[in-house]
Amino acid sequence: MPNISAADGTGLYYEEVGTGTPVVFVHEFAGDYRTWEPQMRYFSRSHRCITFSARGYPPSDVPTDPARYGQDIARGDVISLMDALKIDKAHVVGHSMGAYTALHVGIHHPERCLSVAATGCGWGSSPSERDASVKLCEDIAAMFENEPIGHAADKYAHFAMRLSFKAKDPRGFAEFARMLADHSGIGSALTMLNLQLKRPTLWELEDKLKLFSVPLLVILGDEDAPCVDGSIFLKRTVPTAALHVIPRAGHTITSEEPAAVNASLEQLFAASESGRWMAHKLQG
Repeated sequence: MPNISAADGTGLYYEEVGTGTPVVFVHEFAGDYRTWEPQMRYFSRSHRCITFSARGYPPSDVPTDPARYGQDIARGDVISLMDALKIDKAHVVGHSMGAYTALHVGIHHPERCLSVAATGCGWGSSPSERDASVKLCEDIAAMFENEPIGHAADKYAHFAMRLSFKAKDPRGFAEFARMLADHSGIGSALTMLNLQLKRPTLWELEDKLKLFSVPLLVILGDEDAPCVDGSIFLKRTVPTAALHVIPRAGHTITSEEPAAVNASLEQLFAASESGRWMAHKLQG
């Protein structure tokens, strides 16, 4: 299996297909390298596409030391992957947990980014909901650590922000839930406690986001209630941000509405590669 070693020696499984300008896809908490299949199939016709499983997500290594999980570590893993694959610059596309990581790559390594896309971003960040979000992180971690993975995965898959996916596409939702049940309970718990819970909120990143220089596309499903405030905050704060709201769509948006997501990403890639992402602000 194709693996690279992160800075601390953790093995990361990846897959790549296609040739051309690189795109690196970074998955959500409930996803893995397979989450991006609708995007891999579409964009590999024109781009070099890379997907990987984060640490804690088989077939990548699952460290049992909590100190080997965190937002800075997740950001470093993306850079390690790009370095190992000799990628100087890429479009970095993240979903939810992966969207936070993509933003951190754009903040700390703008020279490595052609663009950044943050889909379904903002869960756990809103100041008015922060205390409840911390408690929810703790409860989710305990669920994945203490319950059989199949039970925990089924409960998590049925969170309210994902039910529009089930209603519109029962077959796709069932596939998503099956893949979630393949995950590591301890890897999921440690990720939730040490990355999701402890990462800085978007509001805490405000000063850095005001200086964000990379083309940024924020994609939001309007049924994804926990991410609405954060996505709007990004649009209002980041100078290079565009916001695409997809109607009747929930949190699992890359699988629920792949055609709309792919069309939006395609515009981002084309405008960024041609140097025209902000051209509309330069008129007149």
